[in-house]
Amino acid sequence: MELRQLRYFVTVAEELHFGRAAERLNIVQPAVSQQVARLERELGLQLLDRSSRHVRLTGDGERMLREARAVLAAADQASEVAADLASGRDGLFRIGAAPGLRDRLERGLSTLRARTPNLEVQISSASTAECLTALRSGELDVAFVRGEVAAADLQVVELWRDPLSVLLPMEYRCDDGVKLIDLAGLPLRLASDPWLRDELAAACRAAGFEPTIGRPADDLEAAIVEMSTGAPAWTVVYGTACEAAEGALWMGPFAPPMSAPGQLVTGDGHCLDELVAAFG
Repeated sequence: MELRQLRYFVTVAEELHFGRAAERLNIVQPAVSQQVARLERELGLQLLDRSSRHVRLTGDGERMLREARAVLAAADQASEVAADLASGRDGLFRIGAAPGLRDRLERGLSTLRARTPNLEVQISSASTAECLTALRSGELDVAFVRGEVAAADLQVVELWRDPLSVLLPMEYRCDDGVKLIDLAGLPLRLASDPWLRDELAAACRAAGFEPTIGRPADDLEAAIVEMSTGAPAWTVVYGTACEAAEGALWMGPFAPPMSAPGQLVTGDGHCLDELVAAFG
């Protein structure tokens, strides 16, 4: 599915006439018909009811029209921001970011500000799902998230990988790396992170056991206090830096090592190469 196909479909849907749509788009009518038909084949949906006398939206077409307009609006917004960045004009650059990315964001923004000194930046901490929704609606220009991202309507580039570290009672310490099977008897406490939850569940099953899920650990500091003073449990953090309770908990690597992809996500039309160069 391409932005061009969505744009052609939206124009036809608004005109309800292929000829008038072609005139608006300043292209020949067969090209419009071909691209809309290709979009329907790729989606497996009939979006338009065609006859010799009229063109009408189907029920699927009406719903798809709303989504297509949202995607195009987000793409147009991203293009405007990219144009401002490329030309050096002042503007607001809105970033969605997972927690713990301060160093990467500071390095990247320093690079961008070298070219656009008065660039105004607004950073929001949000989950991956929230970032994707905001990108599609045009509320964000770019997002930096962890985990795999499936979003055919957005540009996704893996910029880095974060090691996954295990945080657990000191008696389970293993400097050579903790094996998952050795944690089978401990409850697993995780933040509300769907990718990390699914990744660990799959890894535990591959190691031969079903993890026992404990209470959520959305507030890591509170979870550390609870784990160091209460019932034994384990959790997983991104990276290798974490303030563990001295003497009670230990943080270290898995054996074999595990890691999470760090992704740059933006709308189509953004200056992707420049963003990769700045934040990579």
